[in-house]
Amino acid sequence: MQKLKKSSHTRSILKGISWRIIATTDTVLVVLLVTCLIGECSLENALKIGASEFIIKLLIYYAHERLWLQILDARAETNKQILFKSISWRVVATATTFVITGVILEAFDEIALYIALTELFTKFILYYLHEKLWLKIPLGKIRNFLKRNSWKRTS
Repeated sequence: MQKLKKSSHTRSILKGISWRIIATTDTVLVVLLVTCLIGECSLENALKIGASEFIIKLLIYYAHERLWLQILDARAETNKQILFKSISWRVVATATTFVITGVILEAFDEIALYIALTELFTKFILYYLHEKLWLKIPLGKIRNFLKRNSWKRTS
């Protein structure tokens, strides 16, 4: 059997969903932390920002993931590749966080900037660890599992 070196679209989608769950939880907590520290605590705004990011960034994440697969002609596996991939994602994601936060809070001010900058650090670490974790799942395992179990549902 030939060795697979590229991630499937299914893997990219599942990886994106698992990342968005982690990242959205972090976003909600960061928004609450920052807004509560300045005396403007709002769970409603935190959830709005988190939900908006989940949807928007899931699409952006998928595109970023597929672009990196094209650039490397394989998945990022070395620490250096994962670091560069993490940095490129953080640039895109932090800018997106700033815009989404500014729109929802109706101000592109210090609060939106503090939220985006706080996430820059928390999410950089979380994203790097998420990438390392997904390297533990061998390529083809998800696809093979789905193929093996799809006939059981149709029978």
